[in-house]
Amino acid sequence: MNRYADELEFAVRLVRSAGTLVLESYGRVGRVRHKSRRDVVTEVDFRSEALIGKRIRRRFPDDGILAEEAGADRVGGPAGARRWWAIDPLDGTVNYANGIPYFCVSVALVEDGVPVVGVVFDPLRGDLYTATARSAARLNGSLARASTKDALGDCVVSLSILGRGGLARERRIAPVIRIHRRMGSAALSLASVGAGRFDAFVQNGGLSRWDVAAAGLIAERGGAVVTNLAGGPWWDPNRPGPTLNVVAAPEPHHGELLRLLAAAKTRVNSRR
Repeated sequence: MNRYADELEFAVRLVRSAGTLVLESYGRVGRVRHKSRRDVVTEVDFRSEALIGKRIRRRFPDDGILAEEAGADRVGGPAGARRWWAIDPLDGTVNYANGIPYFCVSVALVEDGVPVVGVVFDPLRGDLYTATARSAARLNGSLARASTKDALGDCVVSLSILGRGGLARERRIAPVIRIHRRMGSAALSLASVGAGRFDAFVQNGGLSRWDVAAAGLIAERGGAVVTNLAGGPWWDPNRPGPTLNVVAAPEPHHGELLRLLAAAKTRVNSRR
């Protein structure tokens, strides 16, 4: 029996409940507050986070919680908790607030610094992505697998290169793949790699732990190779702020994407 079966079942109930709450206000969002120049938060984010947090504290009072809208970017709860939950109550809030149908709820359990349960739920489509450290990725209960395309040139890639020179680097990579997309929900796009819906995912920064904890595990357990841009670990339990970066792709294409990204960065830097 899967060691994390109870926690997985609990997390699935959490995201479904939060998804119902999120959909109740979709298309009629009230107050929208700017978190940064490009990011916003709605009252739905806070309500979804409160619902999830309350149920975690009731069911697992000894676990900690890292939640996006809590503001402190640190794990709250019992001091020294070896288990904590990473919550993104509404990933893709800009899409949500503008009526763009691409957003999700993401919940992960981290144990001894490692994600061991990951659940990402797209409430509009009813798509549920799940995985544990002891089980394969699943989409709506069926086994999910990363893309098996032979050629990188056939791949559809979730590609978001941020910062100075970002567009130039995207243009360097674009001719080598079939096409790239920037969807506005990193968690949903990264989880999709584990089911082969996106063939690969690349984002060179701007990701927080709650963005990737569940989705990175799902992509990995679906058979994708998941790393940072340097080819090292994609997950850092102690790294605060939106500073993480991720490359996820099937093994035959992962190394080539890393090489292309490094070459594109070198070319951009040489022009400065």
